[in-house]
Amino acid sequence: MQLHHLKSQTTRKKARIGRGGKRGKTSGKGMKGQKSRTGNSTRPEMRDIIKKLPKRRGFGKNRARTVNNERVRPMVVNLSLLETTFPTGGAINPRVLMNKGLVHGKGGALAVVKVLGTGEVSKKFTISGCQVSETAKTKVVAAGGTVL
Repeated sequence: MQLHHLKSQTTRKKARIGRGGKRGKTSGKGMKGQKSRTGNSTRPEMRDIIKKLPKRRGFGKNRARTVNNERVRPMVVNLSLLETTFPTGGAINPRVLMNKGLVHGKGGALAVVKVLGTGEVSKKFTISGCQVSETAKTKVVAAGGTVL
């Protein structure tokens, strides 16, 4: 190393803003608010929460009490699908529907099934172990079937 290789260790300080001097009014800090104040350092996780605020509206005071994630929603099957899949006099229950691949349970468990009244029925069915809507029930009974 030679003397002419040495460089001075002077570092330029960052200009401190918002203390009078050459920069006026808002001193490059924009307008009012949290970000224009001294000592502001918004944490990144807070920024993510602030972004999601509109999504969190409407859940009430305690979201855990108002939203039930444990509720089991039934798998929906329409009468038109049963009409095309099953023969006359067929017995319909959740296990048979799972074996045919019309519904699937969670984690291998038996599915909760609800039969809806979309479509027409001309065959006799015996529906058991399923939730059945009123319109579906009247259509199945009118066709000569039974709902247990």
